[in-house]
Amino acid sequence: MLLLLQYTLIFASVLLLVALGGCFSEHSGVINLGLEGIMVIGALGGALMMRWLPAGTSALVVVLLTLLAAIVFGVVYSSLLAVACINFKADQTIVGTALNLLGTAGATVLVKAINTAANPNDHSATIQYIEQKKAFIHYFGSFEFNWFMVIAVVILVLAWVTLYKTKFGLRLMACGEHPQAAASVGISVFKMRWSGVLISGALGGLGGICYILAGVSQWQFEYGVAGFGFLALAVMIFGQWKPWRIGMAALLFGFFRALSNVYSGFDFLTALNIPGTVYNMLPYIVSLIVLALTSKKSRAPKAEGIPYDKGMR
Repeated sequence: MLLLLQYTLIFASVLLLVALGGCFSEHSGVINLGLEGIMVIGALGGALMMRWLPAGTSALVVVLLTLLAAIVFGVVYSSLLAVACINFKADQTIVGTALNLLGTAGATVLVKAINTAANPNDHSATIQYIEQKKAFIHYFGSFEFNWFMVIAVVILVLAWVTLYKTKFGLRLMACGEHPQAAASVGISVFKMRWSGVLISGALGGLGGICYILAGVSQWQFEYGVAGFGFLALAVMIFGQWKPWRIGMAALLFGFFRALSNVYSGFDFLTALNIPGTVYNMLPYIVSLIVLALTSKKSRAPKAEGIPYDKGMR
């Protein structure tokens, strides 16, 4: 049971971070379907930082530099979405899909090139970070505490405060609801939308490094992030683009994802003789069911996905 709680919290942390990123982007008026690719690139940045940090680096420095690298890589990669969709008014769905495809492929090629340069016989797309991972984890008995659990909660609170208690947040949401009205009172819609997308890149990058640190002490980048970017979108929609609801939805989806990892430890589940692949499919099946049942009541920002045109009224 303790292991189920541990995995639920860490997977919920991943989903919460990435879903909040998507929330900021969509509140600004830009649909970010490229969260999957942003997660991969953010994970790449953090993993490379951990790989290249010298032995003996203090745990605090490892944590801070790894988080910074993941954020920077996520922000830079998300800027591709911002340029294409905000400045050039490209189709946001197509650009997001392209970012997802490019993210995993690009990370795989880059890691293979780095490994081959270091060792001509190594053509893998794997990065190891065995010692550095220990900086993020503490043990309380048999419970493995990951610092990302705290980071996710802090960012959840900051997201709520930012969106509902600051001028920046209110202006951001105005640009996702009525951009022409926002522009008429002097708000720069382009700046607000750029801000929303870059914030989603930062949080997506954090979610990516959190995801790969939740498992083993190395990551094979050709595997990507197993659809967690799309699960995060489902969490965001189920949470109705509101931070606290997104937090509750992340716990629900995190539970089902964790169950696929630890179901063999529960006798009553193994007694059902259900194949393990069914449990692995469970979070994705649940996301389809939840979205099918709640889609009619969903209220997305009115102007999301619509390129801003100054001449429209």
